[in-house]
Amino acid sequence: MTPVDESPPPAAPRTTGLPRRLLRPVAAVLSGLLLYASFPPRTVWWLVLPGFALLGWVLHGRRLRAAFGLGLLSGLGFMLPLLRWTGEDVGPVPWLALATAEALFIAVGCLAIAAVTRLAYWPFWAAAVWTLDEAVRARIPFGGFPWGKIAFGQSESPFLPIAALGGTPLLSFAVVLCGFGLYEAVRRGMAYRSTGKIPRAAVAGAAASVLVPVAGAFAALPLVDDSAENGTATVAAIQGNVPRLGLDFNAQRRAVLDNHARRTAQLADEVKAGKVKQPDFVLWPENSSDLDPYLNADARDIIDGAVREIGVPTVIGSVVEKGSDSLRNTLIEWEPDKGPVATYDKRHIQPFGEYMPMRTVARFFSEDVDRVQREFVPGTEVGVFDLAGTRVGLVTCYEAAFDDAVRDTVTHGGQMIAVPSNNATFGRSEMTYQQLAMSQVRAVEHGRAVVVPVTSGVSAVIRPDGTIVEKSGMFTPDALVEDVPLRSSLTPATRMGPLPEGLIALLALAGLGWAGVTAVRARRTGGTAR
Repeated sequence: MTPVDESPPPAAPRTTGLPRRLLRPVAAVLSGLLLYASFPPRTVWWLVLPGFALLGWVLHGRRLRAAFGLGLLSGLGFMLPLLRWTGEDVGPVPWLALATAEALFIAVGCLAIAAVTRLAYWPFWAAAVWTLDEAVRARIPFGGFPWGKIAFGQSESPFLPIAALGGTPLLSFAVVLCGFGLYEAVRRGMAYRSTGKIPRAAVAGAAASVLVPVAGAFAALPLVDDSAENGTATVAAIQGNVPRLGLDFNAQRRAVLDNHARRTAQLADEVKAGKVKQPDFVLWPENSSDLDPYLNADARDIIDGAVREIGVPTVIGSVVEKGSDSLRNTLIEWEPDKGPVATYDKRHIQPFGEYMPMRTVARFFSEDVDRVQREFVPGTEVGVFDLAGTRVGLVTCYEAAFDDAVRDTVTHGGQMIAVPSNNATFGRSEMTYQQLAMSQVRAVEHGRAVVVPVTSGVSAVIRPDGTIVEKSGMFTPDALVEDVPLRSSLTPATRMGPLPEGLIALLALAGLGWAGVTAVRARRTGGTAR
């Protein structure tokens, strides 16, 4: 039986006047802003801890209705600035709609967190509830939207090794637990000052809430390994750049293709001159050829010429027609002497970007929905290319946010991971840095080097320990050539897959169930649920 928290709370200050009533709402918004500030491109990852400590104070012991409202304020403080890039070229309405929808998920999660704060050792239950809330957001609606997962803000954090132990769910759980534990430690300290007494179990619980995640991060350090188990491969990531920012770059598809072919030819000249090492294979980004090379002879000739010039297998990001009314976002393995030999179709396609669910409703928010006239269809097969003897797992742009999409490439034999991306639509916003951080987390989670070629930047080469060894600027042509370690061993996170997330979800549901039983008993006895 799970014990309930029977120690008296510290005396609440008398709330007289409007400023007192505003204290918790303002603190809720501030907690969300602290969570946002902990994300890249900033490197102040530690702000997530006071963010959750403040949220713990806001929600602890609150009635459920109040907790929902406070959680919504915190969610808006978090999601509105975090997702600002979604309105870069389509205006503020879609951005506000998406941020509000995500904040509503957080509000429901905060309602549940308030319920479990009445249990003993509540930080553990509350962290599990937050992680469960992230799992739900990553799946519904329309396949989910995992952006804003707390783990993705920890790419420079000492907590990062936990990703190799239990993936992003365990990393999120540990960080949130530590934040809530900090508040519980402060709360217990204030109770001791006011009463002179404090239960030993409560002290142990507060200490464990903080120390267990920290100890877990140190214990997981040996799992982070960037040694070359299977030798190395020399990889070239091409960033050809786009003619101009924004959605209209698609109207200049030929120019984008020409840019990538030109930068590849320039790399070939640099190799011949001995300025850079000959790559074993080359990676172009997503949408580097929006002209279908299977139907457009001109595009095929341009790609074939560039690949022949560099003389090694090259991965091309293209839009391929699928029937008369649909498209596929496809990566093509292009050999110098054979042409296209293999393809991977993006499996997690982006709602309201690559396809348009609820078109009539979406049009109410933005007329830009009609730009998506031919919708993409998702692929079904895991993408792993054999490039000059190196097995490369393929994750296209948006897919990097989904746990299963990345893990599948490793369990299917990927010795390294490529994340071809196209962020040109989002200009110079924070989006590209947020996505790059995801790739850093994935590198540690699965113990694989990750190479990120992007049309307009930031392209990067990431080692299996999450460190960026080379990266490009934004909106400038570039070619990154780097030796990367190849690995075949599997981290515990890769082996267990969704198991840690499932166990955390069961913990959250158990806490919510016990909180419900406690509340019912309290009503029957006329007491409190504390």
